[in-house]
Amino acid sequence: MLDPGLIELSSDGKFAELRLIPNTHGPLSVEGINELLSFPELSHLFPRTNVINNAVIQVNQLIGQDDGQYELFFEVAERRDGEIEITIAEDNMSAEMTLVAAWGGNEVTLPDILKALKANDINMGLSKLKIQSLLKQLTTLRPGERCTEVIAHGKPAINGDNAIIERKVPLARERLLQPQERQDGTVDMRNLGDVIMVKPNDTLMIKKPATEGSPGYDVKGQKLLPIPGKDIPLTAGNGAHLLETNANILVASVAGQPVETKTGMQVDDVLEIKDVDIGYGNVDFKGSILVTGDVHEGMVVKTTGDITVMGFVDSAHLIADGDITVSKGVIGRQLKEDQLSTKLHAKGQISAQFVQYSELEAEGEILVTKQLLHSHASTAQTLTVSDANGRRGDLVGGIAKADKGVKAVIIGATAGTKTDIYCAMRYGELKESLKQFDQSIKQMVVAKLNIESSLNKLPPKAQWQDDELMVEQVKGMLEEKRRIMTECSKEEIEYNLAHQEVEDYYQQYRIEASKHIFANVELHIGPAFNRTQREHGPCIVTNVNQEINFDYSSRK
Repeated sequence: MLDPGLIELSSDGKFAELRLIPNTHGPLSVEGINELLSFPELSHLFPRTNVINNAVIQVNQLIGQDDGQYELFFEVAERRDGEIEITIAEDNMSAEMTLVAAWGGNEVTLPDILKALKANDINMGLSKLKIQSLLKQLTTLRPGERCTEVIAHGKPAINGDNAIIERKVPLARERLLQPQERQDGTVDMRNLGDVIMVKPNDTLMIKKPATEGSPGYDVKGQKLLPIPGKDIPLTAGNGAHLLETNANILVASVAGQPVETKTGMQVDDVLEIKDVDIGYGNVDFKGSILVTGDVHEGMVVKTTGDITVMGFVDSAHLIADGDITVSKGVIGRQLKEDQLSTKLHAKGQISAQFVQYSELEAEGEILVTKQLLHSHASTAQTLTVSDANGRRGDLVGGIAKADKGVKAVIIGATAGTKTDIYCAMRYGELKESLKQFDQSIKQMVVAKLNIESSLNKLPPKAQWQDDELMVEQVKGMLEEKRRIMTECSKEEIEYNLAHQEVEDYYQQYRIEASKHIFANVELHIGPAFNRTQREHGPCIVTNVNQEINFDYSSRK
């Protein structure tokens, strides 16, 4: 062991000084020096590793040489104050503080911490308890040991809620899924209950307005603005009005049949007809039509509202600006050149229990509760072939096109009937729409920056505040900037919604069969294609990397 007399504190107490003669006290080792530094009066000092290593090299090289007879001097340890380390998250939403116990120097104090926080611009979301906890932990640490806590959290902005419109009256199409219960508890599938009618002052819809959200902040005090909720207009169609006392409540003005529109509801006069046949003639009516019987071959029924048929539609043509609901069946036959004798076109939804050899075209959803056979069905929404409990629903033959997916109990048939299914074919259109939103937002940002640049170039206000023309110009620029920011905020909401739809497109829009998909079913999901060669059990069919994928995990 080295002589303890070789090392001592400097006159100012800041360093441990090692003085030795290589020829007399060598050879030297790192362990030997550290052993000297372990003495109580020196153990609280910070070992200067680079100096220690250098001392060992120098001393050992000079042993036995002429220069080895002279004394060497090394400051091998030093007194160090406690340290504060602050790490701020990349998004500035949290800050972590580490305290390092002093090596014989001054320990970190609360004023030191406050000074460090100020130097790092941390002024929001601080936790007094976490800082006190750090200072308490510090008292138990040995020199150089550390304690760490997250001492500040930002508050995220809370985005606004989108407006919600809740319909308070049922629609004719919903009757298909609500057959009446008999007294003995069984269900009468032929009796679908009374036709839906409303009286004056009946509540049709209630709107829960969009909210602005609440702002947040990061740990540096930067304000985080929320994205306001997307508003949905609630408008009154014919036969309805918004309450004067509350414009978020839509009520009926007259008695009639409620019809859902894109932005609200209307109440239609109802033309009630027993049967539409040659004896009655074709129908073209402004309002809603209720056919208590059947629509016969060759007839045309056209309306600005809903069409509800309590019986059958047989080789006829129905056109509605609202929904088409057929309580029983839609029957057609094959004509030449792949044409079908029955056509149903609706701007709303189409609902029926049974459909065969018919053309269905809807902007809204298509719902068939029992069978859709050898028909051409096309919808911008979803196509569902299923009863309410998912036990029955056969989609066999023909062509089914549904932009937002197909759900059926059984697709195809054991005989291998050719059945074509198309969905999720609008991905390219959505991508282009997203690109247009992005370009529009960038243009508005540039326009806003140009206005701000013009405002910044203005001379001091005192020089133009009495110039009416100049004041009007400045007001105009400020108003235009506000308009652009409002419009940009709306566009950003639309962009985010479109972006999310694009991201989830092939996961969200898919083909589902709750029991079977038989052979010879052509499945098209976007550009992905597969013709089934065998029977598949319950499955969800999706486009994965532009290939058809069968997921059987939903199998019961």
